[in-house]
Amino acid sequence: MSDRKRARRLRLIPSSRRTSLPNAVVESLPPMFNVIAEAIVAGLAVIDVCDVVGRDLAALGVSLDGALRDLRTTTRLAVRRDPSFDETHALSLGWSEATLGYLHGLSCVDPLTGLATQAHLREAIAAVYRDAEPGNRALVVLDSSDRGMAMSSARTMTLLGQHARSVFARDETISQVGNGRIVVLADRSAGLGERVALLRRMVGDNAQRVWIEGLPTSEGSAAFLLDELARTSH
Repeated sequence: MSDRKRARRLRLIPSSRRTSLPNAVVESLPPMFNVIAEAIVAGLAVIDVCDVVGRDLAALGVSLDGALRDLRTTTRLAVRRDPSFDETHALSLGWSEATLGYLHGLSCVDPLTGLATQAHLREAIAAVYRDAEPGNRALVVLDSSDRGMAMSSARTMTLLGQHARSVFARDETISQVGNGRIVVLADRSAGLGERVALLRRMVGDNAQRVWIEGLPTSEGSAAFLLDELARTSH
């Protein structure tokens, strides 16, 4: 267990209420569950502790079944009872939310290039229309000059993405759309043209073309534009 994670859990238990468990119990506890045992023995509300431990276990790749079995072992060793519904629910909820967050991250990022996926860009564009700000945003499009083997193309796309991030270094969404095309959802500020010109110089021969697409007035038209950018990238 890292010192940071242990400190995060211990902050949930006031120092005046921490209880020293018998060595025999501590040595028999599953890894990472000593803080839950301490909270139960101290008579504290253990829900927050279970939530934190559930998240940490998910981050380590521990299955939910394994986490629940270890929780049962912990409560039986510490207070000779099975886990309560609230304890089980808190651990399961923490584990599930951490796992869903990880899976969502995978669905948002291409594993080869580190660029956001087209689906993530579509969500970001939809958010622009929900905020009624299409006139304040634009799409910057880069076409890769490398349409060869998959790994070679991925390296070029990664390089183009790095250049795009250095120019659009705030919270702009930088995504891969179709085959060999990068689209940046950027602020349509007065300096956008200068930033695109800088990007052209940085990418050099690695990009066939770099240009700006304005967002249409309706979300449906924007979705059609994104589909066209993906379709014509091949």
